[in-house]
Amino acid sequence: MAATEEKKWTGKSRGGRFGYLFFVYTIRLLGVRFAYVFLALIVPYFILFAPKATAAIWDYNRRRRGLSRPKSVVELYAHYYVFGQTLIDRIALRGGLHKRYRFAFDNFDRFREIMDNSRGVVLIGAHAGCWEAGAGFFGQYGRKLNIVMLDAEHEQIKEVLRQSGRAGEYKIIPINRGTLEAMVEIKYALDRGEYVCFNGDRYIDRATAAPRTFLGGEALFPTGPFRIASKCRVPVVFYYAMRERGGCYRFLFTEVPLEQCRKADQLLDCYVASLEKLMERYPRQWFNFYPFWNN
Repeated sequence: MAATEEKKWTGKSRGGRFGYLFFVYTIRLLGVRFAYVFLALIVPYFILFAPKATAAIWDYNRRRRGLSRPKSVVELYAHYYVFGQTLIDRIALRGGLHKRYRFAFDNFDRFREIMDNSRGVVLIGAHAGCWEAGAGFFGQYGRKLNIVMLDAEHEQIKEVLRQSGRAGEYKIIPINRGTLEAMVEIKYALDRGEYVCFNGDRYIDRATAAPRTFLGGEALFPTGPFRIASKCRVPVVFYYAMRERGGCYRFLFTEVPLEQCRKADQLLDCYVASLEKLMERYPRQWFNFYPFWNN
């Protein structure tokens, strides 16, 4: 399971390549339901042996959600389990098992209008739910996705897909601190009328992060995605794919008004407000397992 253990996120995931490959072959040989059953058995291991991640979830439920101690104990297990389900679902969807799931959409007609323009689109999501779930489902749209992520995460995913015999439907733009190569790729992708996807909730360098009030506490958010989006002069959409009961993923699209896309600070404010509403609706799908708030 991929939990981050420190305030300064590096892109490396708990469980690593072996954990991903284990579930790849479990799903392939025994099916998704068996993977869920096995997940229920190993969740206590992560509660005990990932103390920093466990402490972060506990703090989130106690201080941000205001839950009692008994409820926080129940939510601790549930939080890990839902997180594990999304990882299993991600592997299954990458494996072409789209018929195993149902999909629902909010504001999809307007989203299609935006995606069909020839100017390119910036999509900003979060480490909540499973926002990559839509890459294969969107067909021609999925093939035009460019997901920006750290090199460490990129190489791990690429190796897993290679060993499991699967190729991703979307493209990845790896980014490291201090490189301009990713910026060039982002510009070229948008010029081709494609879609560039960021996660807006984790910063790499504290010097480029900005404080915002989020769920009642101060937290730091990266400014990079919002600066890029404000300068590219293309539509900006907040996009989340959230897990619901019965194997359903709901895709939520929020178009950012044009006047709020032109200034990075205003765009960041809109994003934080959007993310706060999302967490009120799906509180168990907050997947930043490290001290996110400045306590």
